[in-house]
Amino acid sequence: MAESWATFGVDLHLDRSGPGLRRGLTEALREAVRGGRLTPGTRLPSSRSLAADLGVARNTVAEVYADLIAEGWLAARQGSGTRVADRTPAAPERRRAPHPREPARPAYDLAPGTPELASFPRAQWLRAARRALSAAPDQALGYGDPRGRVELRTALAGYLSRARGVHADPDRIVVCAGFLGGLGVLAELLRRRGGDTVAVESYGLPHHRRLLRNAGCRTPPLPFDDRGTLPPDGPADADAVLLTPSHQFPLGLPLPPERRTAVIDRARRAGGLVLEDDYDGEFRYDRQPVGALQGLDPDRVVYLGTASKSLAPALRLGWLVLPPALVEEAMDVMAGRVPGVLDQLTLAAFLSCGDYDRHVRSARLRYRRRRDALVAALAERAPGVRVTGIAAGLHAVLELPPGTERQTVRAAAWHGLAVHGLSMFRHPEASVPARDALVVGYGTPPDHAWAGALDALCRALP
Repeated sequence: MAESWATFGVDLHLDRSGPGLRRGLTEALREAVRGGRLTPGTRLPSSRSLAADLGVARNTVAEVYADLIAEGWLAARQGSGTRVADRTPAAPERRRAPHPREPARPAYDLAPGTPELASFPRAQWLRAARRALSAAPDQALGYGDPRGRVELRTALAGYLSRARGVHADPDRIVVCAGFLGGLGVLAELLRRRGGDTVAVESYGLPHHRRLLRNAGCRTPPLPFDDRGTLPPDGPADADAVLLTPSHQFPLGLPLPPERRTAVIDRARRAGGLVLEDDYDGEFRYDRQPVGALQGLDPDRVVYLGTASKSLAPALRLGWLVLPPALVEEAMDVMAGRVPGVLDQLTLAAFLSCGDYDRHVRSARLRYRRRRDALVAALAERAPGVRVTGIAAGLHAVLELPPGTERQTVRAAAWHGLAVHGLSMFRHPEASVPARDALVVGYGTPPDHAWAGALDALCRALP
């Protein structure tokens, strides 16, 4: 049997449209290089292999290769075969017009929302992946349940009940592609049920509001005061409300008990839903953990959780704990949206063996030390700056003198620091007075860079 070049792991599509066999093949290869389908350094099949696949004489392919080598399209070297030549032209020198000096690329990232990626437990995750893949039944590699693998849903039900006070049954959990994936599913569910309004907090992440608007939902702001978010004004002014009740983002306030109750009562009266974003529920320092709002009424609250803060955003693993009435509808919406099975099985093994709890405890200690160092540095070098929202989470709010937020963010950039002002998170329609502050994330910098990041921050403050 003739030997195909595909046997050697090379896949190549050629459209021989030119006149004549040799000329057509030459032009097809030349066009593949010119058009960028064959990039510099790409190894081509041997003349014998390509000839066998195309059903032509080996000499024809050898002559085509020789022609293109002579023209500079291909290059051949003893022992390394024939490859696409590096034809990148040297960039011509240009005289640039003078322009204002720009700040350098940030050396430190204090934007909120990302954990310390260097501390991801690679060795433990790899062990969990090996265990999971070895134990996975063959049917796990099929299309499977649109809610996600039962191993992960079962492990999550146990963990969420134990650690967050969530009423979770594996049959009511849906695994999704991170928080945004889950929020997109819920927006579609609401639209299918005839709803188009999700009330959101006066301060929150703008890309959450944007996702909801792109899904066809209105996003009016909820009332807000110095104790945090207030329940909606009327009995039926929103089909759902999106809240961060355990640790309001970004101001860091827990929703007071009487307001938690009022939100649930309002949802019961109006027949609406509460969407609970428990984005950093594991990280509590100076107070007892605030249990999930979902525990007050599992039939009215949808709990959204994610591994993005506790492990890494790149895993794209999140989960919804749904009221029973929404499960079947969610399964219809989830078709084709379930994250990769191998990552699900790995997280299930990681949770079940206790590695997740150990990692969270270690991370909690590390982040608390960073928070304490931040508070101490500000007390010494910027005593006029008040720090709030520090009892939990991965960020703090630094209150600034009125009118200084914008210039402080600019000064931070000149000191090599990426940091966000509070105004970035304010809903454009919110009625609350604007406040000048920085939202400082202390999760992202690796340990060795934390002292430098603190120094740059203190030098940038007014």
